[in-house]
Amino acid sequence: MLGFLTKRLGYYVVLLVVAVGLSYALASTSLTPRSYFENRNPRPAATVVDSQLTQLGINDKTPLPERFGDWASNVAQGDLGKTIKDTSVNDEFTGRIGVSLRLLLIGTILGTVLGILFGAWGAIRQYKFSDRAMMIFSFLIMSMPMLLVAAFVKQGAMWLNNTLGTDIKFIGEGSASISDGVFPFLQERAIHLLLPTLAIVFVTIASYSRYQRSTMLDVLGSDYLRTARAKGLSRNKALMKHGLRTAMIPMSTFFAYGFLGLFTGATFTEKIFGWHGMGEWLIDSITSNDVNSVVAYSLFAAVMVLLAGFVADILHAALDPRVRNG
Repeated sequence: MLGFLTKRLGYYVVLLVVAVGLSYALASTSLTPRSYFENRNPRPAATVVDSQLTQLGINDKTPLPERFGDWASNVAQGDLGKTIKDTSVNDEFTGRIGVSLRLLLIGTILGTVLGILFGAWGAIRQYKFSDRAMMIFSFLIMSMPMLLVAAFVKQGAMWLNNTLGTDIKFIGEGSASISDGVFPFLQERAIHLLLPTLAIVFVTIASYSRYQRSTMLDVLGSDYLRTARAKGLSRNKALMKHGLRTAMIPMSTFFAYGFLGLFTGATFTEKIFGWHGMGEWLIDSITSNDVNSVVAYSLFAAVMVLLAGFVADILHAALDPRVRNG
């Protein structure tokens, strides 16, 4: 198992370098940071614009390989460069990464676990009311983009507040600070976390439950499950020990690819609920043609997606003895 994971980790490191290199090339050629300075009023001299762009390391007159080499060298030393407003990308990055991870990790873990459980339950109770209800819910959510799901969740909270007089918070990460006390601070953060997490959980449950139901149905008719029952295992034990475990193997692979779509959707979720995370930063950076910030986001996204792939490999190895012993 250790050899398998070591190989996969090396593979992911190579992919990370390629992904970041391509992201840098795409951001540097498609964004126009020069226009950010040239459109100022009064318009600065061309030499001043060139000087500012060179200082930020994003002068389009400098060959792209040279710019990338300088940027990569600084990143290797822990410096992500300067934003187009001449502030530290590192400061912006560290201030926002915790916001996005809090939302992504909780929503992903909760949605994945519930999606697997609901999918397995639907397969066991095939064509029963609970299975059909879950199917309708899944197809309804899957037919909508994350942007629309988040908007519906927000509108639902507004309707409850106006109709029932509830006080559901849905804008921002929280209003309390640590100086107000640790418990009020955590409580406020949890309340504001509820709705955006719910939007991510809904989308995750919808997709994972469908795939898990399909893989579980394949397992239910397998010979080894019937053999386990014939050896005296109860139905529930056979399903849990042999059925669900085997049905989860393809889900570990799906997790790596599904996380990318979830990551993209979280960008719009942050914007709708007023979370100042990595997604909002990406949108603002593209608007202002901020090359270094866009590439820093791409680096974060690549690390998170490849980390999800590595976690999927660990789960695959843990679930499938052929991988562990191969």
